[in-house]
Amino acid sequence: MDKKVKKKIEALQQRIQRLKQQLAGAKKQQDDPREIQNIESQLAAAEAELAKLKEQ
Repeated sequence: MDKKVKKKIEALQQRIQRLKQQLAGAKKQQDDPREIQNIESQLAAAEAELAKLKEQ
């Protein structure tokens, strides 16, 4: 793994962590149900990209 890939993995891990926090907050305060779905889809996409990068 080169430095670019490692840097991207670190950035994705931070993004996943942030999205999980947002999701927890959105579930506690359900103002907009679409917001939860949006965060969940972003989280799934980030996790899929992370898994793809780790396979390399």
